[in-house]
Amino acid sequence: MRHLVVLPVNHLMPALSQPLPPILSAVMEINELIQKRQLLEAFASIRYLEDETIAERDAEKYQDNPQEFVRKSKDVDLLYNSITNAIQSIVVGTLEHPTVEDTMLTSLVTLIACEEAAHPNTGNAAGPGSDLLGTPRKWREEWREAINKSARKRVLRIPMASKEEESSWLDLHLGFLQKQLSEDLLKIKLSVKKCYPEEYQVCDTYVEAFHKAIASHLQDLCQRPLEFKELYTLLDWVANTYRSELFLGHPDLKPEVKTENLSLLLTPADWDKLKNDYIASAKGKIKSYFGNILRLEVMEKWEKEVHPEVKENLYHSSVSFDIQTIIGEHTKISGAISRSLEMKMLELCLAELHEFIPRFGEEFVAWSTARDSPIFAPYFVAYVNSFHDLASGLETVFKVNTEELQKILAALTRNFTNIFLNKLRTKAQPLLKKILTKDWILATERPDSLALAVSQFSKHLQHMREPLGQELLRDIHKYVVREYIMQVIKPRRKMNAETQQQVSEKMNQEARILNNTLIDQGSDSDWLLPAIHHIANIIGEKKKDRIKEYVKELCQDYPDIRKEHVLAVLALRGLGRARRAAIFRQGYRVLESPDGREDSTLFAEIDAPVSISCF
Repeated sequence: MRHLVVLPVNHLMPALSQPLPPILSAVMEINELIQKRQLLEAFASIRYLEDETIAERDAEKYQDNPQEFVRKSKDVDLLYNSITNAIQSIVVGTLEHPTVEDTMLTSLVTLIACEEAAHPNTGNAAGPGSDLLGTPRKWREEWREAINKSARKRVLRIPMASKEEESSWLDLHLGFLQKQLSEDLLKIKLSVKKCYPEEYQVCDTYVEAFHKAIASHLQDLCQRPLEFKELYTLLDWVANTYRSELFLGHPDLKPEVKTENLSLLLTPADWDKLKNDYIASAKGKIKSYFGNILRLEVMEKWEKEVHPEVKENLYHSSVSFDIQTIIGEHTKISGAISRSLEMKMLELCLAELHEFIPRFGEEFVAWSTARDSPIFAPYFVAYVNSFHDLASGLETVFKVNTEELQKILAALTRNFTNIFLNKLRTKAQPLLKKILTKDWILATERPDSLALAVSQFSKHLQHMREPLGQELLRDIHKYVVREYIMQVIKPRRKMNAETQQQVSEKMNQEARILNNTLIDQGSDSDWLLPAIHHIANIIGEKKKDRIKEYVKELCQDYPDIRKEHVLAVLALRGLGRARRAAIFRQGYRVLESPDGREDSTLFAEIDAPVSISCF
């Protein structure tokens, strides 16, 4: 227990060896009563001394010795102050001890009532320089201030580790605060309240005192350099813990502990600053989390060449899920504070996402350019799928406008697609350029070489979301057939009949393998299937009339074919100029595309040989 501030009486003692004057002896005895906490007896003695001094003053006894009056008035004032200090000590000590001293508190209430009766508040305060004799001592206010002091003391005594000692220092501190003050409030409800009359509103007074003490303490905490987690801990504690059943709203404290009339724990300005600091701190956190996604992709997937998973026949990347998880977790915890904070967090996450996606794309492009990895195509497909899932998830789950994100994802998808097609061309072009060369005719190359090269890329598109996968497969199918025909109709030396037959057979064989491969992989461009076969049949056909029929079929199937294309094919067959012209006139017809599809143009995209006069 705190030691009492005892009235210093040395100035009243001329010498210990001399007999004490009656008044001095009385002062010392009263001080002893105060020290022993016999406050009612002490008050009665002080009151007697005060009344006596007032009566002597009114009788003008001190006209000839004013200093004596000043001394006696001062003694009364100091003795009252000693009781005031004792009252404060008792109130502050109420929560310090395991048990409540009921008798002490009850006598304290009686003491305050006696003082208020002895010194009714007339509203006439003592003026400067005047004595305080007979004026109200306002011990009920002192009692209330002592409760405030006790609350501040209790709050400031709560253990608080340093950040260096404990990373979760703030969580632990607030946990200790809840536990200690909950125990204090329960003690007040069960043991302290019954010692006071109803008019004291003891529980309300203590709750208000603790409320102010906690508010002051939180303001001090807010001035510290807090990190993201600590800022959220404070926000969450103020918004969701303080008035909840975890603390002031606990069932054990009801109905005495009421929170309805409590002021805001933090001022609106402090609350807004705390939320703004939290969002500012979250910016770096979100950027770091997104960066971790990229780093894991590089280190665990690309560098180790780990093939992506297949889920529901689609190549799967966790990128979309990871991003949405980060956004979901942060918007959820922010929404637990307030709707406005949730929206601010969502806006921040989207802004960081708009910066992250291009950065992700740059890293993937740099990696794919630096090495010819077999997992490029699978991851190209997986990321396109993931981008689709990301945009869809943000729209459906988070209800956000993804127009800007869609533009970013579309640009990135186009970039990835161009790299994909360039890599395919790099693999296919050397094999396409060998068509109709001597080595090709002599069959030194396997007939499935071209199909295998193309399939390294095309086979992955069956694991891409529609419609992009099908569209890309159509482009590849058309590209291969177009480039094949372009190689075939280039001006060449005249072939003999045997070579023509070999060329026809090999072209038909390669066309079958190539077309079957792409159709098996999901291509729906069956309109491309006969193109190479028609040309192969014309080259290998011995009968001139049959050649005319093949030309007619070629023109019917591909109405965008031009005269130059037909003549180049006939020249490859070895027909003379006059014969070529005759067959062309009989077999060629300018037709419209039968189905009107824009993607049904083939020969319109093939440059015809500039001159075929060498034939």
